Amino acid sequence: MDTFEYNPNPGRVVFGSGTLQKLPDEISRLQVKAPLVLSTPHQVGQAERVKEVLKGQIAGIFSEATMHTPANVTDKAVEYAKARGPTRTIGLGKAISIRTGLPHICIPTTYAGSEMTPILGETADGLKKTRSDPKILPGTVIYDVDLTMTLPTAMSATSGVNAIAHAVEALYARNTNPIINMMALEGIRALAYSLPEIVEDSSSQSARSKALYGAWLCGTCLGSVGMSIHHKLCHTLGGSFNLPHAETHTAVLPHAISYNAPSIPEAMKQLADALPDSNGDAIHGLNVLLDKLKVKRGAKDFGMKEEDIDKAADIALANAYWNPRPIERAPIRELLRRVWAGEPALANL
Repeated sequence: MDTFEYNPNPGRVVFGSGTLQKLPDEISRLQVKAPLVLSTPHQVGQAERVKEVLKGQIAGIFSEATMHTPANVTDKAVEYAKARGPTRTIGLGKAISIRTGLPHICIPTTYAGSEMTPILGETADGLKKTRSDPKILPGTVIYDVDLTMTLPTAMSATSGVNAIAHAVEALYARNTNPIINMMALEGIRALAYSLPEIVEDSSSQSARSKALYGAWLCGTCLGSVGMSIHHKLCHTLGGSFNLPHAETHTAVLPHAISYNAPSIPEAMKQLADALPDSNGDAIHGLNVLLDKLKVKRGAKDFGMKEEDIDKAADIALANAYWNPRPIERAPIRELLRRVWAGEPALANL
């Protein structure tokens, strides 16, 4: 076996059904008296549920969290937090925590998996930049499958594919290792089998529990190794063109894998084995999975204009992440054109 390094990220996970009721104990462990609850405008109901579990003992609810963690929203939230004390929505919680040193308990309500990463992506002046720091990782994550039971099937599907993307890139990361590969393949398999079941029967608690488990594993993978072209493209499209986060990951993933396929034969074989209906072809397996999930696959459906393709290609090539295949403008532009159009991924790009 090849020499490798494995650096597990510290953190506490509480997983199950009804685990939100354990939040008061987790608050006590951190010696916090009145936490600040973070949510998006659409999650206010769940934030109120947290308040109820804590018997009203909170510093307040900040409900302006939004995708891509805009710096101006973080600035506002930090001032709110400083005025009211220690935190919940994942990206904003990370941003507040790393700026202030306040403890961060994360309660995911989707399958994206970012709660398990020490990575923060923030957007300012039309560009999304990421940084990694062990202090960014939430100290405690409470996974409660009950909180995902009302998650719409479309968001369930795209947030789950977002998590799959984390694990897929981990398979061929420059610093990958056998431990992360095991987690990645288990996470991909769990999500690839559970997500279609959720689309067909959104009330299946067993499928939602399996998806949440898969998201945990996939997020752990992203938090342990580096990112490549898939995440660079998603950060470009999200940060510079304000495309929705999970939907963008879903649209980009098969094309990014197609781009790298000639340089990652072993990872392609492993991915094909983890996907149902792949027939030994990972790209085919991903295309079939996205068909089953009934998701939109064109960035044009999310607001990207055709004339933005060249600008996106230029941004993607600037300060490019490490990638197993050299980054070349012509094929990257064609990749982005296919993402824009929503065309199925090719076996090789």
